[in-house]
Amino acid sequence: MNSPSSSDDSHGSKLVIFGAGDIARLAHYYFTNDSPHVVSGFVVDRAFRKSDAFLGLPITDAEDATTRYPPSEYVMFVALSYAKMNGVRADKYAAMKAAGYRLVSYVSSRCSYLADEPPGENCFILEDNTVQPFVRIGNNVTLWSGNHIGHDSVIEDHCFVTSHVVVSGNVRVGARSFIGVNATLRNSITLGEQTLVGAGAIIMKDTEPKSVFVPERTKLFHKSSDEIDL
Repeated sequence: MNSPSSSDDSHGSKLVIFGAGDIARLAHYYFTNDSPHVVSGFVVDRAFRKSDAFLGLPITDAEDATTRYPPSEYVMFVALSYAKMNGVRADKYAAMKAAGYRLVSYVSSRCSYLADEPPGENCFILEDNTVQPFVRIGNNVTLWSGNHIGHDSVIEDHCFVTSHVVVSGNVRVGARSFIGVNATLRNSITLGEQTLVGAGAIIMKDTEPKSVFVPERTKLFHKSSDEIDL
C-alpha cells in the first residue's frame, strides 16, 4: 500500500480552500495535480481579505462561504500554518466543520503510507513521508515532506511536523504540538500537548504539556573558510 486516497472517497469533489497564503497556494498545487478534487475557490475571514481573487480563482469572505459554496455541494480544506501552536488552524477547522463542511485530507501519492488506518480529516501529508504500520494520525495534522513516523506511533489532532523529523516507534505526540526540522524523538515516549520541539532537538524522555525544547545553536568558528584546509 503506497498511500491511502487523498480524500475519504475515490471520486473527485468540488473543493474550497480556507486560506490565501503560502500553504493555501501549495494546497491548490497538490490537490490540483495529485488528487481527484477540483479546487473551486478560496475563503478567508472578511477582516483578512485583501483581493477578490487568488491563483485565478475567487476569494470569498468566510462569513459568506456557505451561501456561495453550500456544504451539500462542496468539501473544504483548511490550509493554515502552525500559528499560536496550531490554535488558529484548529479553530478554523472546528468552525468549518460546524458550518457543515466535510473536511478532506491530502496524502501524497509519493508518500509511503503503510498504516492500515487512514489519517483523520483535514490532514496534509506531503511527499517522501514514511508512515510505518500501525501508526494512527488524528485530525488536522500536517506532515511536511520527508519525515519518518515509526510503527505504532500516534500523532494526535492539530499537530504540525515540519521536515526530516524522525519519530521512533511507539511515540505519542500530544495534540497541537510542533516539531521542527531535523528533530528526533526516541522510541516509547510521550510528548505532552502543545510541546514545541525546536529544529535539530533530540527528545529522549516524556515531556510536560507546553514544554519548549531549543537545542544549542552552532557556534561561529574563529577562522574564515579560506583559512581551513579541507
